[in-house]
Amino acid sequence: MDALAPLLSLVAATLNAGTPLLLAAIGVLVAERSGVVNLGVEGMMLVAAVLAFACVHITGSYLVGFGVGMLAGALLAALFAAFALGLLTNQYATGLALALFGAGLSAFIGIPYSGENLPARAADGIPLLRDLPVLGAMLFSLHWLVYLSLLLVAAVAWFLFRTRAGLVLRAVGEAPESAHALGYPVRLIRLAALMFGGACAGLAGAYLSTVYTPLWSEGMTAGRGWIALAVVVFATWRPARTVLGAYLFGGVTMLQLYLQGLGVQWPSHIMSMTPYIATIVVLAVISRNPRWIRLNMPASLGRSFNPHA
Repeated sequence: MDALAPLLSLVAATLNAGTPLLLAAIGVLVAERSGVVNLGVEGMMLVAAVLAFACVHITGSYLVGFGVGMLAGALLAALFAAFALGLLTNQYATGLALALFGAGLSAFIGIPYSGENLPARAADGIPLLRDLPVLGAMLFSLHWLVYLSLLLVAAVAWFLFRTRAGLVLRAVGEAPESAHALGYPVRLIRLAALMFGGACAGLAGAYLSTVYTPLWSEGMTAGRGWIALAVVVFATWRPARTVLGAYLFGGVTMLQLYLQGLGVQWPSHIMSMTPYIATIVVLAVISRNPRWIRLNMPASLGRSFNPHA
């Protein structure tokens, strides 16, 4: 049992580390399925993280913090939509601007909260099941948002591929002109998808600052918003594959602790680079087959739609 302890710890840590990536990625997936690319995920996560931390610090309620984080992400997504959908600005440039804006705004808001602590929260995990030997500590002693993220993936998969509304959303992402000709409000559908994605990114940021690392520090997302975008490409816009991608990158992030537990001494700066190296390698491998990407990605991804043209 003692020999298995480092491995069990790695599995639990991977699930924890992969949760913010999974939450953000599933939101990105829905938005991109509607044909919109929002590169501002990193900024949305940062603003949500600092506002959620501030609310929990002030009110003592983690649920309020999660709600505020989701609201912040949704509002920033609506701001992005006002430019990208309303004014038909370039989606990539607008997303980059939002990422920079979110980073600066979060740093300003978070000045009073650096070094502050949060109130204690109830024990994580599922009662009774978390006390089971071996599996209890590995699978059933995690925060409830870990399980909610998996349920969310299942719900999104059902919505996209088993409901009429999901079919309409995918049709908007594939052929917005045809969807508009059939009477569907393309821009409203895209707005709803973007705000859902923003709420997911906000929840991911709130989880980071209040549960995963209960503190606020400037730039604490450390590129997770960008990795979430890469996870969606890695998953070829499929919800189930998004789970694999998120936990794969989460596991790479936690590899440093596991290797240290085995007595492997690598320079810390090299280990800190591994998630980003893995992201670059995965994207490089996927890019070797652009035809495969084109076959899986929404046909109108990144293209503005003007119903009055």
